[in-house]
Amino acid sequence: MAKSCSHWWHAPVYFTVSIALAFIAISTPLHSDLKNASSPLPHNSITHHLLSNASRALRRSGFTVTATLLQVSPELFLTSHEVHSTIFAIKDSAISNFSLLPPWLLKHLFQYHTSPSKISMRDLLEKSPGSCLSTLLENKKLEITKIDPKQRSVEINHVLVSHPDVFLGGPISVHGVLGPFSPLNLQNFQESQWGFIQTPICGSNSRNFLEWPEIIRMLSSNGFVSFAVGLHTVLGGVPQDFTNLSSVTVFAPPDLALAASPSPLLDRIVRFHILSRRFSYIELATLPQKSKIGTLLPDRDIEVTGRLKNSSRVLAVNGVEVLVPDVFSSKKFIIHGLSRAFKLGELPNAF
Repeated sequence: MAKSCSHWWHAPVYFTVSIALAFIAISTPLHSDLKNASSPLPHNSITHHLLSNASRALRRSGFTVTATLLQVSPELFLTSHEVHSTIFAIKDSAISNFSLLPPWLLKHLFQYHTSPSKISMRDLLEKSPGSCLSTLLENKKLEITKIDPKQRSVEINHVLVSHPDVFLGGPISVHGVLGPFSPLNLQNFQESQWGFIQTPICGSNSRNFLEWPEIIRMLSSNGFVSFAVGLHTVLGGVPQDFTNLSSVTVFAPPDLALAASPSPLLDRIVRFHILSRRFSYIELATLPQKSKIGTLLPDRDIEVTGRLKNSSRVLAVNGVEVLVPDVFSSKKFIIHGLSRAFKLGELPNAF
C-alpha cells in the first residue's frame, strides 16, 4: 500500500503531460523547419486501423504519452513522403520534464525518435555496432551503439531498447526505449537551439573519440586528484574497450584507494564510476526513483536513489550523495562530485 501511495502523483503528471503534448502537437507549427509536418498524410481506413492498434499496444505497455500523440497527431511520426515508419517511444517517466521545452523543439525531439523505415528488433540485431539510422529530423541520425545477440538486446545512442516490437503491423514498427536519445540539457538549448539535440557521429569511417586526457586534467584541476590518478592508471584499457563512446558521465569521489596501483580491482572501481552517456544533474534528478543506468563495468548498473537530509530530499546514486553536481560540463563529458566512492559489493541504498 505504501509503495502505491508513494507514486500517487505519477498518474496526474503523465495525464497532464499527455494532454499538453497533444495540444502542442495539433497546434499550428511554430517553427519554419516544420512546415512539412502539417502536410496531409495518406490516411485511409487501413492506416487509421494500424495507428489505432499501435496506440493501444503502446498504452498497454505503459507508453501513454506517445500513445496519445500517435492518436491525436500522427503527422509527428508519419509524413506524406515516407510510407514506412519506426517509432521509438520514450518511457513516460522520462518525459515528465518535457513541458519545459518550447513546442517546436518538442516536435523536433519526437521526429528524432522516428525513423522513416520499418525496422523490427530482428533487423536491429542483424546490424553492426556503429551503424546509422536515419530519422525524420533532417541531418540528424541515430547510432546503434551496442548489440548483445545472446541477450537479444540493443542500445541506440547508448539508450536501451527496453520494449522491443511493441507493435509490428503493415509499414509500422514501434519499440519502447528507457529515455530520450538526446540528453535534455536546457543550457545547451540556450546556447544553440538547433544544436540542442545532440547526435552521434556514426558510420564505419567516423568515430567521435573522447578526449580522455582532458577529462583527467579537469578532474585533477577540480580537486579530484586521486580519481584522476586512478583513471590515468587504467586508461590503456578503457578507450580500447569502448571505441564508440561519444559522451560520458564521471562520478568522482574525493578519495580513491589504490589509485596509483594498477590492478584489476582498480580498473573495475574506475569503470564503475563512469556512465556511457552524458547526464547533467537536472537530468539525473528527474529520473524516477530506482532508475538503473549502465556503467563502463559490464553487468554493473548504478541506481539513482533519493535520501533525506535536513528534512529535504537530495540526489544520491547507489546511496551516495552527489555532493558537488556539474563540477565541469562540456558537450562530451560531465563530472559530478560524490561524498564518497561507490562500493562494488554494496547494494544500492534506495530511499
